[in-house]
Amino acid sequence: MTDDDVRWMKLALDEAHKALERDEVPIGAVVVSRGRIVARGHNLTETLTDVTAHAEMQAITAAAGTLGGKYLTDCTLYVTVEPCLMCTGALAWSQISRVVFGASDDKRGYHSFCSSPFHPKTVVEGGIMAEECAQLMKDFFKNKR
Repeated sequence: MTDDDVRWMKLALDEAHKALERDEVPIGAVVVSRGRIVARGHNLTETLTDVTAHAEMQAITAAAGTLGGKYLTDCTLYVTVEPCLMCTGALAWSQISRVVFGASDDKRGYHSFCSSPFHPKTVVEGGIMAEECAQLMKDFFKNKR
């Protein structure tokens, strides 16, 4: 974990708070390329009535548009919660270089289904600001019950 990883994860948490303000599951993501943010995203599944509108999917689409191509080979995705299998599939197709996530997701995270659905060259790191990311999720679901 580097200071940059913490800096970018804090911005992903800002995105998660935007989702929370919309009463969405509070997950946020940013895509960074060569030291600058090229995309941001947060969950919009309720707003768009679209089960695929996860933070990662929003960020992947925005990054491809910003960069002008479907491959994210010099990019890192920072996301507050471990990606699900759908999102890891999209990340694999994008050939993203690195994925950094905060909190693990033992129910729906990719590791519950397989060990590594990512592109073979993708580096994956978890646990960056895990407590802060997990607490946001716990508070959200506690308030829902």
